Amino acid sequence: MHGVAAAILSEDRERLAVLQSGLENTNLGRNIYSCVGFPAAATDPSLRQIQDLRAEVVLVDIDPGNPQRAIAAIELLRATTSDIAIFAVGEMSAPFVIVAAMRAGAREFVDRSATREALLEALTRYTATRNKTRSHAGKGRVFSVVNAKGGSGATTVAVNIAIALQHTHDKVVLVDLAPIGHAALHLNVRSSFGVLDALQNLHRMDGSLLQGFMSSHKSGLHLLAGPQQPLAAAPTAAELARLFDLLVSHYRYVVVDCSSRMDHTARQLCDLSNAVLLVTQTDVVSLWSTGRVQAFLEETVGRERVRLVLNRYKKIPGFTEEDVEKASNCKILWKVPNNYQLVGPAIDKGAPVALHDSQEVSRSFIALAALLAQASTNDEGTLDLVYQHDKSDTKKSAGRLMISPLRAGQ
Repeated sequence: MHGVAAAILSEDRERLAVLQSGLENTNLGRNIYSCVGFPAAATDPSLRQIQDLRAEVVLVDIDPGNPQRAIAAIELLRATTSDIAIFAVGEMSAPFVIVAAMRAGAREFVDRSATREALLEALTRYTATRNKTRSHAGKGRVFSVVNAKGGSGATTVAVNIAIALQHTHDKVVLVDLAPIGHAALHLNVRSSFGVLDALQNLHRMDGSLLQGFMSSHKSGLHLLAGPQQPLAAAPTAAELARLFDLLVSHYRYVVVDCSSRMDHTARQLCDLSNAVLLVTQTDVVSLWSTGRVQAFLEETVGRERVRLVLNRYKKIPGFTEEDVEKASNCKILWKVPNNYQLVGPAIDKGAPVALHDSQEVSRSFIALAALLAQASTNDEGTLDLVYQHDKSDTKKSAGRLMISPLRAGQ
């Protein structure tokens, strides 16, 4: 079974039942152990049970009339377990209890009066953080690819990165979460199932069912195909977290094509990712749009995780990489050379250029995939991605192009 494995501790049997029901109703957590009462010492059998059952989260219910025993239990759990997250469940109107619980070692303080909704938010935050750091434990990395402006080439970049990663590392899945999925056309595969089917069957999902929803490319790449028409309702944060929890458990690399999606789902996808590739071009409109999209994503993702990929790149005299970064407020990671004469027919034929390394643009996609695969990861799961400017671009020209409000039509 998948989902966050949680243990529940409470001194009240009725409260224990309420928490069990709230946890199960999130569809993101599953109750593996419940106990009436708190452990009093490191040798307490309940502590051994929690560890033997491999609980990932422990919910500690705090009695508003006598919170001291629950606070002591949180301290004991923190002292005897190093890899278990502790969620304190109490009244939000008691600030001193909240402070005491957090100081004792609680990672989250959950509102006692809104059990399901509060638990869902806390579990979603926990799952997002866990997925980003799982690469340390051999779990999959997630790369999301987003268009700065429609037609910038996010799907082309995502497809070719996924193909290159599959060729060199194996166990790669491309997830098409564009408003209307085009990845299957780029790969020339027919898909009977896809993202929508996976989201609708999360309640009974396991590894075998997940594989059944995949389409396979001749390279071995798996595709979780996108919708053929816009979805009537966006997936919830819990549904996305559950789906990606499954994906990173079964694949080494998860490449997400967000295409031109700009909504709450796009933010959630990027927040679940180790790196976000913002695909743009070096024309005025694209760079103006890039700055706006970057600001939109930064509200939840953080600037250090978003990097620019300059697609169809052609060097403009007097316009340096520093100018691009200043105009877009985002760091450059990669430049994909312009070769539409090759890439356009490859898309029409469903034969990604990364399948061959005979052209400069093909080698560029392969090298970008290698950079993503080899990048080191910090404690928060963010990749250390650095691009070195060409030496020839370090000298600025006096007549370089600048993006100003007047030039952008504002």
